[in-house]
This record gives sequence, structure tokens and C-alpha cells, in this order.
Amino acid sequence: MDDLENRRRQMFGRVDGFGSARSADFAANSLGRQLFTNLADIVAQLDGHAATQVSGFGAAQEATSNRAVTRQALRDALRAIARTAEAIAHDTPGFDDKFRMPPPGNDSALSHTARSFAANAAPVSAQFISHELPADFLADLNTDIANFEAAIRQHSSSVGTHVSAGASIDELIADGLVIVKKLDAIVRNKYADDAATLAEWTSASHTERDPKRKTNEATPPSATGTGGTPPATTEDGRSRRWTLSLCPPSLARPPSMILLLVLLRKRG
Repeated sequence: MDDLENRRRQMFGRVDGFGSARSADFAANSLGRQLFTNLADIVAQLDGHAATQVSGFGAAQEATSNRAVTRQALRDALRAIARTAEAIAHDTPGFDDKFRMPPPGNDSALSHTARSFAANAAPVSAQFISHELPADFLADLNTDIANFEAAIRQHSSSVGTHVSAGASIDELIADGLVIVKKLDAIVRNKYADDAATLAEWTSASHTERDPKRKTNEATPPSATGTGGTPPATTEDGRSRRWTLSLCPPSLARPPSMILLLVLLRKRG
């Protein structure tokens, strides 16, 4: 089950617990009692299918690995036969025409080619053996074929189990949501004057939200825009740097320089 399905399964469990705790409030043949019973059955089925889904996924992964191993073993066996057939073709032109390697990436073609190799090599096995292939190379080839095809079947079966369990889970989740919606009306009608029970029901029948990661709050830029020390300001609060940049050059000079200019003017 994915995250949303897990959270809905948890919600069903809480609703089931709510109904179990108040089973005495509902008559045995009442609609409310029947709906709570149906939901409990859905919870049990969900748990079973979830276990099957996980098991099927694990088996599919194992089968994928086994399929790759047996595929490689079969290709290696075919490559040895094809290589030997090419050597024999030097003395018997055309001998290797029946022993061409299949293209990679196609398991069906690999299986068919392997069976063709086995059938075509059987009448001329002595020639292969004379080129130092093992005396039982055909038996080994047939074993590799059987192992590879068994791995394909295992993989298909495991994937099918996983997918089937997922489809069943989807159906059960949908059925459970309908039951909870029906129960919502029944519970709110039955406990209309019991605020505490209604609050408990609201909490139980609520599907938790997907938890979101908190993002770091952006640090506001400093007065300088670079994170450094803010510039000095004048008495009226303006930036000294800004003030000096707007003043004429004479006014932007230090007071000591202005005083020296005044004295020079008086002497002149």
C-alpha cells in the first residue's frame, strides 16, 4: 500500500475501534452494526492483501535477479556453440547459418533460439565435441533453457501476485470509504446530543494529512542587503553614505578641511 492507502487503512482501524467500543449502542440487526461489521471485515482483508503485496514485490525482485542470472548463463552457452559453429564453418561452409546469436534484450527470442540450437546441434554434436565442447554440452544447454524459462514464469507469477493484491486493495479502500461516509450520517444522528462522542468520532473518521516537511524560513535581508553592519546614519535618520553622496564636494569635506579653507581665504 502507498502512503495514502496506509493512512486510510489506519482511519478504518480507528473507526472499527469506535464501533467496537459502542457495539452495545446499536441493535444487532441495525444498519449501523452491519456497517461496522463490514468495515472490520475490510480491515482484515486489507491486512491480508497488504502482506501478499509485500510478499509479491519481494518475490518479483528475487525473480528479476534470478532471471538475469539464468539469462546470462544461457547466452554464454549459446555463444560457445555459435563460436564453435563458426570454426567448423571454415571446413564446412554454411555450417554456422543455423547457429546465429539472437539480438540482446528479447527473452522470448533468446528462448526460441536456444531451443533451435539444441535441436540443430543434436545430429552434429560429435563435431562440437571434437572442438572441445563438453560431451554433455547439449544436456547442459537444455538445463540452462529450463532454468531460464522457469525464471521467466516465476517472475511473471510474482509480478501478477503483486499487481493483483494492489488492485484488491484499491477496491477495498473504495468500499471502506463508502461505509465510513454512511456511518458518518448514522453516528451524527445517533449521538447528536453527545458532543464528546461526536468529537471522538470526528477524530476517528478523519484521514490524517500527508506530513509535509517544514521549509526553512527565509532570513530577512539586512539594511545593507549583504548581511553586514548597517551603514551609519545622520541625526535625521538618513544614511550618512547616502547623504554625502548627494552633497556637493565642498560640503562633503571634513570640518577640519572647511576651517582651513576659511582661514586661507581670510589671509588672501
